[in-house]
Amino acid sequence: MKKDIIVCGAQIESITADIDANLKKGAEWIARCVDEYSADLVVFPETITTGFSTGLSPKKLNRLVDEIPGKTTESIAAAARKNKTHVIWTTYERGPDNKVYNSAVLITDNGEITGIYRKIHPFPTEKEWTVPGNKAEVFDTDIGKIGIFICFDGDFPELARIMGIKGADIIARSSAFLRSFDTWSLTNRARAYDSRTHLIAVNQVGRDNSNSLYYGHSMVVTPQGQRIAQALSNEEIIHTKITEEPLRYASYGDSTPMLSDNITLRRPEVYKDLL
Repeated sequence: MKKDIIVCGAQIESITADIDANLKKGAEWIARCVDEYSADLVVFPETITTGFSTGLSPKKLNRLVDEIPGKTTESIAAAARKNKTHVIWTTYERGPDNKVYNSAVLITDNGEITGIYRKIHPFPTEKEWTVPGNKAEVFDTDIGKIGIFICFDGDFPELARIMGIKGADIIARSSAFLRSFDTWSLTNRARAYDSRTHLIAVNQVGRDNSNSLYYGHSMVVTPQGQRIAQALSNEEIIHTKITEEPLRYASYGDSTPMLSDNITLRRPEVYKDLL
C-alpha cells in the first residue's frame, strides 16, 4: 500500500430501476464521505444503480442500463473528480457483446475509469438476467493496488487468493447479501486472511422488487481477520483508516512478527488437484 488511507463504505438503499435517482443519491453520498471523513476510497453496495432484483425481463434490463463509460457511470465519475476521491461504483452493464453483466467500476480521484470487474460467480437466481465475467484483476492506483469481487464471489477462496498473489492491498466486496450474518462475517474475515489484504465489504440495506430485505452490516476487515469497522442495518457510512501494520504482526495489539505469511509460503505444486 502506497500510504495510509481512509476508506468509507456507503451503505445505502437502492431505488429499484430508477437510475437517475440512484446516480443523484450516489453523488451525494460520495460528497458526504469526503466532507465528513476525508475519504480516499468510497465503496458502494452491489448493483446500486438499479437494485439487485429489478423485476425486469432480461431485454428490458438490457435497454435500461448502458455500456461503461455511459449514463450509469458519467455523473459518478464527475463526483469522484469533484470530491477528489476514488470510488467503486456498481451497476448492471450492457457489455460490448450486448449481454448484461453485474459489474463494479473503479474510478480514480481524477474521474477516470481505471478498471471494470464483472462478477465471475452470479448467484443462481441472477443467472436469469446476467452472464458471468471471467477476469480476476488487480488495479493499480495512487493509493495502492485494489482488487474487486461482488457478493457471492466472496464464497470462493480461490478468487481472493488470486488477488492476493497479484499484490492487492485492498479487496472490495460490493454486495446485496441475503444469507445469514454468520456466513457474511465468516466469508469476509476468511477472504481477508486468505489473501493477506484489507477487505471492505459493503452490503445493501432495504428492499428491492423481490421484497427481499437486505440487512447491511457492512464491515472492514484486516489481513489478520479483525473487524475494524462494522455497520448496523440502516443507511449509514462506515469509515476507518487502514495501514500496513496488520501485515507486520501475528495478531492485533501484539508485537510478535508475522512469520506465517500464507501467500509467500504456498506450495502450488501440491494443489494440482484443485484444477
